[in-house]
Amino acid sequence: MYNFFVEPSQIQGNEVRITGRDVNHIKNVLRMRVGEELSVSNGVDSKEYRCGIEGFGEDCVFCKVRFVKEADMELPSKVFLFQGLPKGDKMELIIQKAVELGVYEVIPVAAKRAVVKLDEKKAKGKTLRWQGIAEAAAKQSRRRIIPGIQKVMTMKEAIAYASGMDIRIIPYEMAEGMEKTKEIIASLKPGQTIAVFIGPEGGFEENEIEEAKAAGIYPITMGRRILRTETAALAILAWIMYQLE
Repeated sequence: MYNFFVEPSQIQGNEVRITGRDVNHIKNVLRMRVGEELSVSNGVDSKEYRCGIEGFGEDCVFCKVRFVKEADMELPSKVFLFQGLPKGDKMELIIQKAVELGVYEVIPVAAKRAVVKLDEKKAKGKTLRWQGIAEAAAKQSRRRIIPGIQKVMTMKEAIAYASGMDIRIIPYEMAEGMEKTKEIIASLKPGQTIAVFIGPEGGFEENEIEEAKAAGIYPITMGRRILRTETAALAILAWIMYQLE
């Protein structure tokens, strides 16, 4: 079953109009025909609108709602991933898998040890591409929302952005005590907002960790082994998903 996102205004009663890039995908890539069924989400509520294709316009697909299913595919807490910019195309992998694991929002962080340096123009282009990857992953994993990809932030901006969140953690290779990590993960509850900071290759600088600690972000360990940035992000998100679900 293919899943597509529409704006709430595109659902009127039992009539649905799909527009934008999805029209070409439905018509010319998937080659769907009148009468075939697809799934629609509005990105706001937890409902799945199961629809049948009624017809094709020049720039839209006309569908009729056959039934509405309360299919809450979201985690009961909002998880924000503050990801230090990694090299190459690793960010694309991290975003794709983070969306599959239920992340609510990804915030790229230009940490001091990040090898990648993006000017404003490049950062804007990257963010648009990353948002497209998040949307594709949300469709594939049957999410009811498209997780947002924020603009690239400095560490200082990221710490400020996370300031009002309930749980704030930062895996750090110098942190000690796996029991404390287990205790924090076990304490997670539905309805909380959770901030997870992951460093780039080379990790965070010591002064960045100190800034985070001063702002109430708790350093945790992820075990005896040193994990790559992409491994660390997905491991901690998997732990969180397991605890919340």
